Amino acid sequence: MNTLKSVRSMVTTAAIAAIIVVMASVPFLGYIPLGFMNATIIHVPVIIGAILLGPKYGAFLGLVFGVTSVIRATITPNVTSFVFSPFVSINGFGGNGWSLVIAIVPRVLIGVVAYYVFAAMMKFFRDKKGGHTISLWIAGVAGSLTNTLLVMNLIYIFFGESYAAASNKLAEGFYMVIMSVIVINGVPEAIVAGILVTSIVKVLSKVMN
Repeated sequence: MNTLKSVRSMVTTAAIAAIIVVMASVPFLGYIPLGFMNATIIHVPVIIGAILLGPKYGAFLGLVFGVTSVIRATITPNVTSFVFSPFVSINGFGGNGWSLVIAIVPRVLIGVVAYYVFAAMMKFFRDKKGGHTISLWIAGVAGSLTNTLLVMNLIYIFFGESYAAASNKLAEGFYMVIMSVIVINGVPEAIVAGILVTSIVKVLSKVMN
């Protein structure tokens, strides 16, 4: 029984990983260009995988997301892609080892955070009507915000002045730009992630069971 469950988990992980790769590769499917940056929904499969399969699988799917973001930033760079790839240099601004940290670490943590938030919420709402739905939505929001908050703050810490110059923003007060991105793009992304995760996990849970 454990062997069957393990095989099913690996097959499901492979399928979700394939979806992440397709979303990262097809224009406007996983990434939506917004001038000097991109909005994304690729974290949604990572969150779904983490909730269905557990934190280890979620971390692996996040790693897949992170690696695809490095590859995409390298192959099809924009003016600020150097913050996601150490192999990109544009207009005198180049990436370095911290680029890999920004591209990969937050994405690995998406699944881990989403899983444990979901588990905690399920305990909290255990005896409450609609607790499962609320827990899924909160986990989706938490996973999405993990990506946005970590990525944007790490960019500010390690590439603040370079990122500001590359995106034609003033270095002074640039953190307010970072905060505006989090609020304007990150919050809607999180809300959408919560809705998608809730809907999809409910369907997949029934199918898998």
